[in-house]
Amino acid sequence: MSPAKVTLSPKELELVNNADWILTKNAIIGKVYELFGQLSEIYREELAKHPSLAEQDIDFRSPKISKGEQYEGLPWVMLDHPRHFTNEDAFAIRSFFWWGKFCSITLQLSGSCKKKYEVSLQKYFDKAVHDDWYIGTGNEQWKHHFEEDNYLVHGHPDIPSFSQIPFIKLAKKIPLTDWEKLPVFFEESYREILQMLLGSGK
Repeated sequence: MSPAKVTLSPKELELVNNADWILTKNAIIGKVYELFGQLSEIYREELAKHPSLAEQDIDFRSPKISKGEQYEGLPWVMLDHPRHFTNEDAFAIRSFFWWGKFCSITLQLSGSCKKKYEVSLQKYFDKAVHDDWYIGTGNEQWKHHFEEDNYLVHGHPDIPSFSQIPFIKLAKKIPLTDWEKLPVFFEESYREILQMLLGSGK
């Protein structure tokens, strides 16, 4: 039995004969890695200013950068710091680059970590509308897109209180066209998340 004929479209044929775009893509991913490496050191310094956030069973010391090619078909890079995942609990601040989409930063809490911080977070968001932040309202913790079945912008009337949802995900995004603003975006958003957890800030 001979294999079925596999054909390429004109666009696909053009790309398969052009190595430059793959090399450029690899260079961009390398620069994202470099940025996240720099951010991990800044995040360490910021966390060190708030020892009250540390917990014995949470690893606040070791940032983790990972990457992949197929989140909904597109390349991605992710930095988790701090990071703590078990079957029941999660505590993570996740910086995320998604090719062709956006960059985002997310606070993710579940289990005992959610219970510990949900009151401080609720107070923070009850003080004022923070319409640059999105509240996770979906059923799956591991989705990162910002469609309405996953996130609603803060201030939306359908957002439940944090005590009513099984896990907390708070996220903010920035378009890739604002590339030069990424370092400031991540640094300022990270500090704001720490303020939320401490029950201080805006």
